[in-house]
Order: sequence, then structure tokens, then C-alpha cells
Amino acid sequence: MSMLSSIDSGAWLVWRRNADVFFKTWKTNFLPSILEPLLYLVAMGAGLGGLIVGLKYAGQDISYVRFLAPGLVAISIMYGGFFECTYGSFVRMHYQKTFDAIVATPVSIEDVIAGEILWGATKSFVNSTIVLLVVMVLGATFFPEVLFTAPTVLVVPIVAFLGGLMFSSIAMIFTGIVPNIDSFNYPFFLLVTPMFLLGGTFFPISQLGPAEPIAYVLPLTHVSILVRDLSLGLFSWIDLAAFLYIVIATVITFVPAVYVMRKRLVK
Repeated sequence: MSMLSSIDSGAWLVWRRNADVFFKTWKTNFLPSILEPLLYLVAMGAGLGGLIVGLKYAGQDISYVRFLAPGLVAISIMYGGFFECTYGSFVRMHYQKTFDAIVATPVSIEDVIAGEILWGATKSFVNSTIVLLVVMVLGATFFPEVLFTAPTVLVVPIVAFLGGLMFSSIAMIFTGIVPNIDSFNYPFFLLVTPMFLLGGTFFPISQLGPAEPIAYVLPLTHVSILVRDLSLGLFSWIDLAAFLYIVIATVITFVPAVYVMRKRLVK
């Protein structure tokens, strides 16, 4: 608890520094978030979706592109936080020596770590909001069934930030323990790729059969459930369970993230 008590307004200053850098290069940063959902919707929504009939979700008939679109938003939440707090944080820590420069000021090490996690959550929020807007605009133009009209879709950016906190905390743990930047291949292929494929983004997890319980262990599954149900105007006990999963997972990963990163930075 003494580590957490050291976190104060310095975390905001770290967040602000990262935000300033991000918006100075906004054209490069925004482009992938705009193009990626376009490619997925065209290639999988229009292409693969034409081969899928009779898809049901929550007991309702649903087109594949309508099922896929919220999954793309969920993926952007995961990518935003995870990649920012692995590759991004590692570069700032190891190559650019940004962390060393910051802790030479009154800002504490704990502030740096917390600020990085907050920034990772912000990247999840920004990226997913862009994807959601692109999906809505593209849907209004080419895929009318993707135009989400439920007012609960306005809650999706809040879920994006909360999910971003979770993925950023998980990512920061890996950043604190990997020996070099190439070692991020392990969490990517052992954690991110399984979530990408099995986290309820491209098909209902009920299709996994006996392996379905495994999907519920994955963090992305619960983000996908919340984003999709809010987009479609659905809500049930499973959404409450998904929300609690995200909150609990964030709490139990944030503390180890601060600990392992502090251990690495204090020499």
C-alpha cells in the first residue's frame, strides 16, 4: 500500500506528457484506427458475412456484420492499452530514457507507472471511439444494419476506458519482467492472439463447445460482451458479471504492475 500512497498528481503530468507527444503526431496515430475497421468490415463483414446465415445472438437473428462491428471496437480497446504499455512504454523506458528524465524531477516512480497505465487506457478510449465512429459512418453508407441506434451505445467509450485500464495494467506487468523488446512476442502469441481469436469478437463463444469456459477466462471476452450488448441495446446479468470481471481484473493487476515496474526501475 505504501507504493500506491506515493501516487499523486505526478501521474497526471506523465499522462499529459504522453498526450502532448501523441497529438503532435496525430495524423500517423489516427490513420491505423480509421483504416483497420474499414478493411475488416469489407473483407469479413461483406465477404465472409455473405456466407453466414442463421446467426443468432442473445436469442435474436442477427447479421454477421452487425455481430462483427462491436467485436472490432473491442479489439481496438485491447490493442490500444496493451501495445501502448508494452512496446510504447518499453521504448520510453529503455531506449529513449524518458523515465529516467522524469524521475529526476519531483515526480515519483509510482507516478510514472500510474501515468503510463492511465495513458494506455486513454489510447484504448481514443482508438475504440474512432473505430466506433468509423463503423457507424460506414454502416450508414454501406451497411445499414451496423447503424447502432440504442442509446446505450453512448456508454461504450466508458467501457473502453475501463477495459483499457485492465489491458494496460496487464501489459505493464510484462513490461516489468521482459529482458528485451523482442520478448514481447511471448505475451503477444500466448495471450493477445488467443484473445483476438477466441474472445467473442469474430463468432459467438457458444460455438466453442466444450472449450467455451476457456473463453470466459480471457479478458477480451468480457469487453466484447459489454461492447456488443451496449451497442445492440441489450442488458442482462452476464453484462454485470462482465463489468465486475473487468473491475476486479484491473484491481488485481494494477498493484503487481506497479511493483514489478518499480523493482525494474529502482537500481
